[in-house]
Amino acid sequence: MLYHTYEIQRAMLSGASTWASVWAEFLSNPTNPLGYAGAAPVMASALEVFAHAYAPRGKPEWHLGHAYVDGQDWPVNESVVLHKPFCDLKHFRREGLPEDAPRLLVVAPMSGHYATLLRGTVARMIENQDVYVTDWADAKMVPMHKGRFDLDDYIDYLIEFLTFLGPNTHVMAVCQPSVPAYAATAVMGAEDHPCRPASLTMMGGPIDTRASPTSVNDVATDRPLSWFRNHVIATVPVAYPGAGRQVYPGFLQLSGFIAMNLGSHLMSHYQYFNHLIEGDGDGASAHKTFYDEYLSVCDLTAEFYLQTVEHVFKEHSLPRGKFVHRGKAIDLGAIRDTALLAIEGERDDISGIGQTKAALDLAHNLPEAKKLYHLAPDVGHYGIFNGSKWRARIAPVVEEWMRANPGAKGTKLHAVA
Repeated sequence: MLYHTYEIQRAMLSGASTWASVWAEFLSNPTNPLGYAGAAPVMASALEVFAHAYAPRGKPEWHLGHAYVDGQDWPVNESVVLHKPFCDLKHFRREGLPEDAPRLLVVAPMSGHYATLLRGTVARMIENQDVYVTDWADAKMVPMHKGRFDLDDYIDYLIEFLTFLGPNTHVMAVCQPSVPAYAATAVMGAEDHPCRPASLTMMGGPIDTRASPTSVNDVATDRPLSWFRNHVIATVPVAYPGAGRQVYPGFLQLSGFIAMNLGSHLMSHYQYFNHLIEGDGDGASAHKTFYDEYLSVCDLTAEFYLQTVEHVFKEHSLPRGKFVHRGKAIDLGAIRDTALLAIEGERDDISGIGQTKAALDLAHNLPEAKKLYHLAPDVGHYGIFNGSKWRARIAPVVEEWMRANPGAKGTKLHAVA
């Protein structure tokens, strides 16, 4: 019922958005003399703000056709090298990249936004690395006959991707996937898997949410798991390929994120309104670019979402040594040679300081020389992996760490077309 109600509301607002866009264009048309009179410019700007906020959105494109490196513009080749029901493994490689460039698997969050939220992350890393990205599917678009997807499956996917890419692959997990990426590294370490990561970088990840709890943690701990099952899980309507699948809808996740910083979002839209009135095209374009991505959301399978709430935020299963994969307890002590880098933001209000750093202490059999902690000053959650501070201050730390830990010497790299 929840999903159907949302779909009705979305259809109504989509129609209103279209009409608002039409009238905004009419009032702002330079050939329309009425557009210069009275409150017409203000009305046009207000209508444009409304139209953009409620415009229908699908999955964004990556738009990474070029990389600017050393004063030269290089074409970037994009392809899907491995397809799974719930994820495509995408490959981005710029022309002119050295053959021995580090191979990097970027694990995108499965948290309501598409993997394209990491466009800025990937754009920076393709400058000097051969990059692969987990492009997660929208659960409502995956037919029921494709099966379920939970934390065990997530870990299996990462192990399969690393096996496909071959030895000496580096992994960078952004936020939520730090937990399954860390678990997959331990599983592969325990099996002495030849394709275990050469290095694992965890950025703003909830490894141990008992450290510096945030409002995100409070929401998860203040309510029983049954509340989440009864109040935020919905059934995909018949209009989608995944009809009948139980999901945590992306629009609920987005509502939660906006509610956490409602004042900032309202101010941002007010500034967008002012940009339009003042004719500041660059400012208005920057706002639209950000919110086109931020407001594009996808659904998560119910089983994955509920297990994440239970094991990451409620039971703290991984740091307490109680996390299980396919019925077998995960031994973090099995991480003995994968170099670990934990990155946190000083002003992160989603993953508090210390939550990611905990991963370094939990890998008690890993030599200290294989561990590194970086606290990014004056950086919030999204600033860890996007924006100017990411590009200039944080990405170089990741690149230096990868090159300092190339993996087993003499191992032949796996080539992927």
